Amino acid sequence: MRLSYAQKLSLVAAVPLILAVAAIASLVAVQSRALAEREIQALESQLIEAKKRELRNYVTQARNGFYFIYGSAAPDDQYAKDQVAQILSAMIYGDEGFFFVYDYDGTNLVNPRQTEMINRNHMDLTDGRGTRVVANLIDIARQGDGYFTHLWPKPSNDQEAEMITYVTSFPSWRWAVGTGVFIDDVLTSVAAARADVETRVQRTFYYISGITLAALLLVFGSGMALNFRERRLADAKLKKLTQRVFDAQEEERGRVARELHDGISQILVGVRYALDTTRRRLDKGSGDAETPLHQGIDNLGTAIAEVRRISRDLRPGALDDLGLGPALRALVEDFAKRTGTEIEFNTVVFRNRLDQNAKIALYRIAQEALTNIERHAAATCVSVDLRGHKRGATLRISDNGVGLEGTRHRRAAGIGLRNMQERVEQLDGTLRILPGSGSYPGTVIEATVPLTHLLPPEETPPSKEQARA
Repeated sequence: MRLSYAQKLSLVAAVPLILAVAAIASLVAVQSRALAEREIQALESQLIEAKKRELRNYVTQARNGFYFIYGSAAPDDQYAKDQVAQILSAMIYGDEGFFFVYDYDGTNLVNPRQTEMINRNHMDLTDGRGTRVVANLIDIARQGDGYFTHLWPKPSNDQEAEMITYVTSFPSWRWAVGTGVFIDDVLTSVAAARADVETRVQRTFYYISGITLAALLLVFGSGMALNFRERRLADAKLKKLTQRVFDAQEEERGRVARELHDGISQILVGVRYALDTTRRRLDKGSGDAETPLHQGIDNLGTAIAEVRRISRDLRPGALDDLGLGPALRALVEDFAKRTGTEIEFNTVVFRNRLDQNAKIALYRIAQEALTNIERHAAATCVSVDLRGHKRGATLRISDNGVGLEGTRHRRAAGIGLRNMQERVEQLDGTLRILPGSGSYPGTVIEATVPLTHLLPPEETPPSKEQARA
């Protein structure tokens, strides 16, 4: 089935909206359930903390009831121990509550709800999860006091249930004394709260879905109207961008062609002429053959240097091998040698921590700026400053040329500044072109890349030589 252009456009607009609705619905459901779970956990924590405070109060009250006996008794006063054990045996509360006593060896001394455990050693007793209950309670008592959650048979039905126990110590008698409370009522309350919250979440989700659907329909209708207009604008911008790409390609090809024709080609012609002269003199066996030969060798060396310069302009090897700092230094030194301009180059060491995209962009910006200075600024002194800071990295190029107004008519048709602007925007950075001041009254070009393009120290790419960035 072949779709018309309008159908395709409607489909392209509808599919992302449907996917967005599905994603929003899923996100709302996940976030709502996560919020509900946090509320339920907070409720459970509050209830359990209340149970723990209740247990601590029980033990404190019980201890106050017989502390006058324990406080004045000797470590081996069996009569006092029997009195305290009798008092604790009588302290039962509710349907399941009781106090227990174990000596540090694990022998049960008091357990009014489960009397079959008395006078038996339970150091190796484990619950249904394999947890050593008595051993852990004694360890806590040895450290002073504390809480322990475990499974324990309910005296009413002998079925294991979750229990929180508070235990303290009578160090002189080597006793672990405590009581516990079953928290199945807490778990029941939490389950009921979870069910109630889930119901409210679902109801809220239905409301959000209805509102979202109505909003999406409205957006869909207005989006379709805007889409046709934006498409026309996008087509026009795309044509301009394509033309700019072609213009840039042609300009670069023309520059390389001029470099080859005006430089290397002429030099190689001179080399050939020198070699021909040498060959003729050698064939005749007369004349000075060394002079044209040396001249050809010198010209050949010049051609090699020109090839290296063009290659460096297209893709400097120092940028990959040593980092941005050495590559810029080589660029400005070559600029100074070629133009006779005085160069001041400053940088701070930050260990080649710029990522590849940022290094290339800043190098090309410097290259374009120096080219503009050479062609239009009539400057005799240029300053290049590169440094990292807490916001990222900044390249600042200043000159003492004729300034912005003096070059405006000559650079109006160029695309150099526009290329610099686009390179920085691709890195989410900023480019500022300012009037100069002080020793450099011409033009200031300042390019800044954000901190996201500075690699952390452990991710710094290896280099052939530790150098400036």
